[in-house]
Amino acid sequence: MEYDVVIVGGGPAGLSAAIKIKQLNPDTSVVVLEKGGELGAHILSGAVMDPKAITELIPNWKELGAPLNTAVTEDRVLFLTETKAYKTPNFILPKCFENHGNYVISLGNVVRWLGQQAEALGVEIFPGFTGAEILYNDDGSVKGVATGNMGVKRDGEPGPDFQLGMELHGKYTLFAEGARGHLGKQLMAKYDLNKGKDPQSYGIGIKELWEIDPAKHKPGLVIHTTGWPLDTKTYGGSFLYHLENNQVVVGYVVGLDYENPYLSPYEEFQRYKTHPEIRTFFEGAKRISYGARAITAGGLQSLPKLVFPGGALIGCDAGFLNMSRIKGSHAAIKSGMLAAEAVVAALGAGRSADELVAYPTAFEQSWLHEELHVARNVKPWLKKGLYLGSLMTGIDQIVFRGKAPWTLHHSTPDHACLRPASEFTPITYPKPDGKLTFDRLSSVFISNTNHAEDQPIHLTLKDNSVPVNVNLAKFAGPESRYCPAGVYEFVKTDEGQDRLQINAQNCVHCKTCDIKDPTQNIVWITPEGGGGPNYPNM
Repeated sequence: MEYDVVIVGGGPAGLSAAIKIKQLNPDTSVVVLEKGGELGAHILSGAVMDPKAITELIPNWKELGAPLNTAVTEDRVLFLTETKAYKTPNFILPKCFENHGNYVISLGNVVRWLGQQAEALGVEIFPGFTGAEILYNDDGSVKGVATGNMGVKRDGEPGPDFQLGMELHGKYTLFAEGARGHLGKQLMAKYDLNKGKDPQSYGIGIKELWEIDPAKHKPGLVIHTTGWPLDTKTYGGSFLYHLENNQVVVGYVVGLDYENPYLSPYEEFQRYKTHPEIRTFFEGAKRISYGARAITAGGLQSLPKLVFPGGALIGCDAGFLNMSRIKGSHAAIKSGMLAAEAVVAALGAGRSADELVAYPTAFEQSWLHEELHVARNVKPWLKKGLYLGSLMTGIDQIVFRGKAPWTLHHSTPDHACLRPASEFTPITYPKPDGKLTFDRLSSVFISNTNHAEDQPIHLTLKDNSVPVNVNLAKFAGPESRYCPAGVYEFVKTDEGQDRLQINAQNCVHCKTCDIKDPTQNIVWITPEGGGGPNYPNM
């Protein structure tokens, strides 16, 4: 199938690019591929949204019913010890923590609404279809993508309901797969897009949606915490946002540059909810949904080259999230718009399959670049530990206002930060109580995750011997702890030998394994379209 523009990924970046293209030239043919069973099914974010970018894209979004319903009413930043909470006075908070004028949203619902706007403009959207393979022209430029075959059995042979994938060819292809996109990763390697850039830095965000007692509900209340339960060397913190309809979202982010292989981000999150200041919100409450997703947090220093012959990276596939503000959706929307403007100009000039150099040029002149430049030192400072990092972030953001005459750098990829288990003591986590804290499998159940049982395993190993011989022997099998969905477990064979069991049907597509595996032996590839989680209101 031939199009002017092929977009891989139906998140905020991909849909915003599609909408902007159609606004600028309604005659441009645009298709959006989305691996989730419907738009929003795989979207997971905090989220507090800065409406700046969506207002630029669709100025009358309020009249059109965009689901930005709950304006932020109060910011609280707490430092937690095991039993106490200390509120940071708002007057000493850096500007990046101010949320006045922002909205507490479900990004999944915003994406569903963006999809309606895109379809009304004539964008073709194919949910349930994965961008499984990049197609190239003879000159090495990107030609488009192929979608994955459907109905393939575990042994790789076609099943009774087999369907061959489609080839989608475009004059330009935009990649908007979200953090650690598997095609984006291939493009970075093929075109050396990371040359001269810092390694990307990631976090894992784990989130639950709850319905709470109306008496405890404060629409628009935004709470962030640092400190307990993490140790002072590990970057991370929590968010607790009050939506409409007596709903709150609660979540925890742990930087994937952590050192201790015994650490479990999932268990740290469960433990966090038991803090006296936090658990009061959840007495008599009901948990509705659960999910997890990796977050690109490296900032400006880690942004790859954005363009290559035939296409571009947008949104979190490139890494535009502003870690200091804990916000990425407005950045994703803006990056999609900037790429769209470059695409329409190129098509208007009769060009195709070349480098969209106008896109990175426009980014460098945009408010998004300025925002990321102001934020560039925050994550590197926080890598220095909780106390020094917080102090230096305060100096960087309050005294220098992000304009310090230096730029700190990320030196080590996250997977290389993990240290041998022999240097640490195992962490004993409390058992879940089934009311406030839960095990992984009951959590995965309410993420509505499902994959066809007989399809090939999409979590592939370069070398089957490495998990036991290296990861288990040296790092005490960290994949059994960093995965928030119980995908990886070490079990004994009949002969009493250890082996890694991969429960691929549990996978929520968070990409943590692809990022944190210390030997980079695990490679995440797309499963059959429509598989994975199906998040409501997340």
